[in-house]
Amino acid sequence: MTKEAFDPRPFNELIEQSSDLQSDTMKDARHGLEEAVELGHELRSRGELDREEAQAVAEERRSMLRTGLFGAGALAAAGFGAALLTLESTPAFASTPTDVQILQSNASIEVLAVNTYKTALTLPYIGGSSANGVIKAFAETTMSQHAQHLSAFNAAVKSLGGTPQNSADPALVPAVKAAVAKITGPEGVIALALELEQAAAETYVKATGVITTTSARTLTASVMGVEAQHAAILLAVGALLKANAPQLIALPPNASALPAAAGSVGFPDAFYPTAGARPLTEGAVK
Repeated sequence: MTKEAFDPRPFNELIEQSSDLQSDTMKDARHGLEEAVELGHELRSRGELDREEAQAVAEERRSMLRTGLFGAGALAAAGFGAALLTLESTPAFASTPTDVQILQSNASIEVLAVNTYKTALTLPYIGGSSANGVIKAFAETTMSQHAQHLSAFNAAVKSLGGTPQNSADPALVPAVKAAVAKITGPEGVIALALELEQAAAETYVKATGVITTTSARTLTASVMGVEAQHAAILLAVGALLKANAPQLIALPPNASALPAAAGSVGFPDAFYPTAGARPLTEGAVK
């Protein structure tokens, strides 16, 4: 589809739906931050978590690391995961509150996502005159949403007395840079973006079960839903590119020309997987 052939009206309707979901997510992010501030003051006044609570959280985190909180493929970092597991076994680390570290790590994933989409939009077939209008608009909107997620996670970090994280996940940056260097067309960009969105969503699913602060847990779960939506769209777009049918990436779609799997390719799992989740403190401020 050429830029001139792109009709923005149907896409604007999809963007409006995505914006509604994003708006609800950010509302959840703001709601309860006062409760987080109050809890943060309480934790700092005590100097540490309740002993039994700290031990329970640490054991849960160690269990999750043992069962594979680092994924496969280009973004795998098993060596880092093993090192983190060793560090987790020390008493000093095990008694440290975890919510701030997890939120910082979430923020580091969002920094990487923003940077990746920003780089993608400099490519002629993603953000230039030869780009598919739907893909370009998706990349622009998604980058903006990731920036909002970053701000929300850092606001939560700050409310709990932590240091905001504005650097990308250090374990993922080399793999992403290597992948970007090899990209020659939109298929490569879609594949990389999908891997990042999927890793983010799976990480947030895992994190939701570990975070102890209600507002931080609500924020993480809400953002997870947006990342899952991004992944579903990328799965559909990637499938059409793989089938050599870029002309079908259009809104409204030509339903009669779409393959039979078009209605399900974006939702391959009945329950969201977590095998590709990142270690929950991988991007924490050191």
